[in-house]
Amino acid sequence: MPVQRPYNPNARRMAELIQEDMSEIGVDVEIVSYEWGEYLERSKEVDRDGAVLLGWTGDNGDPDNFLAVLLGCDGVGGSNRAQWCNEEFEALIQDAKTKTTQEERAALYEQAQVVFKEQAPWATIAHSVVSMPMREEVEGYVVHPLGGHIFHDVSIAE
Repeated sequence: MPVQRPYNPNARRMAELIQEDMSEIGVDVEIVSYEWGEYLERSKEVDRDGAVLLGWTGDNGDPDNFLAVLLGCDGVGGSNRAQWCNEEFEALIQDAKTKTTQEERAALYEQAQVVFKEQAPWATIAHSVVSMPMREEVEGYVVHPLGGHIFHDVSIAE
């Protein structure tokens, strides 16, 4: 990745660390980078040679916005950079889309995550941590999980 992202502020260094770890088990890794637009296009290629470093920042808080978009069979050749299509996983995430209660959906997405971890189409490495500096007299501010800033319950203590 030729850019900084919240989930990976130094992709070059991360690639070097992976390269070093792989060399310890006898695997030679060549680090290749491209301009960001070209990198993204090449990462979609179904027959590409090698792995890519990428991440995701969810924009709606629904598990479908992560699991289906990034690992669903419909995303192969597009947002599913692993080019992974697993029938069991796919059936679970498609079924979860049809459920109307949080409990039913959560159970199916949890099962899908078990399949994902068993099959390991990705090596999950890190996630970003959001920090918000705040003065002591600010009350009611809550860090929003999707990156927004909601101020309707915020006040300043006197």
